[in-house]
Amino acid sequence: MKNFFDSVANRVFLILLAGVLVAAGATSWLADNERRNAFRELYDFRIAERVEQIVLSLDDVSPDMRETVLQASENFGLEASLANDTENVAPDNASLAALLRTRLGTNRQIVVSKQIGCNWRPGRLAGLGGPGGPAERGRPRVDECQVVYVSLKDGALLKLKLRMMRDPGGLRGRPPGLPAFSPYFALFLLLIGLLAYVVAKMTARPIKRLAAAASALGRDIDRPPLKAVGPTEIRQAANAFNAMQARIKRQIQHRTHMLAAITHDLQTPLTRLRLRFEKVNDLDLRHKLIEDLAVMQGMVREGLDLARSMDSAEAMQLLDIDSLLDSVCADAADAGQDVTLKGLTRASIMAQPNALRRCLTNLVDNAVKYGRYARLQISREGAGDLTQIVITVRDGGAGIPEDQLAAVFEPFFRLETSRSRDTGGTGLGLTIARNIAENHRAGLTLRNHPEGGLEVTLRLPGNG
Repeated sequence: MKNFFDSVANRVFLILLAGVLVAAGATSWLADNERRNAFRELYDFRIAERVEQIVLSLDDVSPDMRETVLQASENFGLEASLANDTENVAPDNASLAALLRTRLGTNRQIVVSKQIGCNWRPGRLAGLGGPGGPAERGRPRVDECQVVYVSLKDGALLKLKLRMMRDPGGLRGRPPGLPAFSPYFALFLLLIGLLAYVVAKMTARPIKRLAAAASALGRDIDRPPLKAVGPTEIRQAANAFNAMQARIKRQIQHRTHMLAAITHDLQTPLTRLRLRFEKVNDLDLRHKLIEDLAVMQGMVREGLDLARSMDSAEAMQLLDIDSLLDSVCADAADAGQDVTLKGLTRASIMAQPNALRRCLTNLVDNAVKYGRYARLQISREGAGDLTQIVITVRDGGAGIPEDQLAAVFEPFFRLETSRSRDTGGTGLGLTIARNIAENHRAGLTLRNHPEGGLEVTLRLPGNG
């Protein structure tokens, strides 16, 4: 579940879906209330109209005839009688009372109340479709009614009992504000879900594109710039990313060119110095001076190789990785190094031949120098676009402390700090190898082998 909420697209989807549902629910609630109010006003209007007709009829007849009119009122679906007083009922439905005063005049006593547990008079009222009549059979019993007290012109008090409609305008079985669950509502939810899904994907797509570009930039500084398309904010982000890539590329080029120029220009005075050392008559002193000079020249060469390893100007070409690795091992064996090779991939990859040879040579030299020998093995893993060429170089040394496995890739880092020409190098060999590996979108890792020695693994993409 945590991974689900980590996704920007999933978060946007849920937020949109929740927001739309809340807005739809609020709108439905407001519309439902408005509809109920309209039905309630219409219901009150109809009651007021019926009450007005009966009151006016009773005002126009003599007291002797009122009983007949009261009985005839049952034709209107209500129960009418004369009362002595309002029976101290609590006023209710002020809107209906105000409507009756508007129609009958303010000089009358009008009280509207609600009564629970109404007992309807059996007889004609039931036979005419009123409470208890045939139309009511099978329906739940209505035990609430509305009682209206209205004074007549002569002061008599009329009591009218009307059937009270529950929740005018409401739909049975559905709480106010909640939409009815129907196929239409299910379709509404489906469409809202699809809309939220599409919007979430559209929102997350530029972020994914930027993340992929940033990841690719770490492997290839020369990758094509992003296309500045889409909304204004996305175009601005793409332009800013492209500008950042250009600045990084320019800074790397400046640093590489400066390092290459320094190391290259040092070659000439070092060569002159060596020629002059050859003229020193003291053989022991001459030997020591030439050894020191050789160390200096080695450092300059390493610096030049480091500069070249950061420059990916060499063209990629298809090469036989088995042949290249066999050639590197053969050169090492010719130089007297204890090197063996196992495995065969019969694969060709896109690579910079000179740079990759330099990378493999550094790994072999490093193994022989610090581990006495180098045991190389090559294999192919995966298939299709996921094919990898895996080259391992294992030595017979003591390995590297676990907390320093990553640090040895830093420039000029050496585990042996005495700076002795016999036990330590310049500290650039693994740095150069890693730079070349990254230029090939390859991975270079170190680990202490369980059976002893340090094992270096180079994983090259098989599809070039």
